[in-house]
Amino acid sequence: MTIEEQVTLSRFTTLGTGGPARWFTKPASAEELVEALEWASEREISVAVVGLGSNLLVADEGVDGLVLKLAGELASVEVEGEILRAGGGAPLAVCLHRARSDGLGGLEFACAIPGTVGGGVWMNAGAYGGEIAGVLERALVADATGVRWRTPVELGLEYRRSSLEPGQVVAQAEFRLHARPVEEIKATVAEMQAARKAAQPTNKRTFGSVFKNPDHELSAGRMLEACGLRGFRIGGAQISPRHANFIENADGARSADAIELMAEARRRALDEFGVELEHEVQLLGAIELPESSFQRGS
Repeated sequence: MTIEEQVTLSRFTTLGTGGPARWFTKPASAEELVEALEWASEREISVAVVGLGSNLLVADEGVDGLVLKLAGELASVEVEGEILRAGGGAPLAVCLHRARSDGLGGLEFACAIPGTVGGGVWMNAGAYGGEIAGVLERALVADATGVRWRTPVELGLEYRRSSLEPGQVVAQAEFRLHARPVEEIKATVAEMQAARKAAQPTNKRTFGSVFKNPDHELSAGRMLEACGLRGFRIGGAQISPRHANFIENADGARSADAIELMAEARRRALDEFGVELEHEVQLLGAIELPESSFQRGS
């Protein structure tokens, strides 16, 4: 296992922002992953995983910890019957492609999730009525003491979250799918992708949805649109003119610009609707999202 130092993370994120990782490594097997986690634990160093860098906002100052990017067999995909087995670093898009090639349905919703299997399990990713919890059979979770298989119940999968904790990493996952004609899978995926392209800024640098949808008649995007935030800009970052629950890197954005936009969005949502929006994007490094200070009607 090779551990590098001061590796710039902006090139690993879809938004294209963020400073360096103090330590960085690419474990290619479950054994190497446990070794890396043990190395960090012995030194009391925090651990984070960078998948495809979507749904991730890295501090401009960088990350004072060990950052992992799963590789090798931890990014492989294979099919056995109706079980699709994938490493935590495998892109969900690759999993969908393999499932479609083998005539297996159930992962079609993953066409709208530009992330990895590990990240998908960690946050129970979902789109268009589907979510990881609906197809996950079990996941192999690693920590500094070893690896253990966990069921969806043991993972505590809920809306856009799980009970996994820092220092735990999804090394592999098994999805139980079902036979479906390839042409039907292609048609469903094409329909979902067309809807996504029409509604979201798919041709811009973003980290995906900013906030979770609240328990409200309006989605987060509709709520922020009603607050007049479409196209609102701070520094090099702007709230997407197409979908208000996305932040775009318009021109040399910093993570700090995105954080300020998020804070402003939360303030306006609380002031206008009395709703405290919860961020969906994962924050990595010394980032604190300011608490909303406005009260409704103030």
